Amino acid sequence: MARFDLSGTSRSALAVALAAFAAPALAAGVPLEFYKVENGPPGMTLPFSEAVRAGDMLYLAGMVGTDASGKLVPGGVGPETKQIMENIGAALTKHGSSYDRVVQCTVALADIKEWPAFNEAYKPFFKEHFPARMAFAASGLALGARAEVQCNAVVGK
Repeated sequence: MARFDLSGTSRSALAVALAAFAAPALAAGVPLEFYKVENGPPGMTLPFSEAVRAGDMLYLAGMVGTDASGKLVPGGVGPETKQIMENIGAALTKHGSSYDRVVQCTVALADIKEWPAFNEAYKPFFKEHFPARMAFAASGLALGARAEVQCNAVVGK
């Protein structure tokens, strides 16, 4: 079950990424599919998509380490990262992709000093290759999260 960061930072980063990749796709006549957020906060309509498919590319929204109840898992950046990656795996499967087809991830950390702990929890999810990645520190993340991850993956053949 995928969970999503509600901060303006993630929506802005996703909007910039989608604009950069979707504009050429639209110009080339590539069909776009927008997938609604299905597991958002009760009674709230979120102003972004869970995922967007442009041709053979899937762009996931940023996710934080929330469980099925919508609460952050306890224990800090390690357990949160494990939960984030499980949430990403569920979203990839739901939309026709998998970890081995992830080509790029963007990581936001509440504290850049937690980068080594993040990496330890992140790397078991990729078996044969690691996607290109960017990481940065933020002054705060939704729900007080320690990390947020957004990934792009190939779908289809």
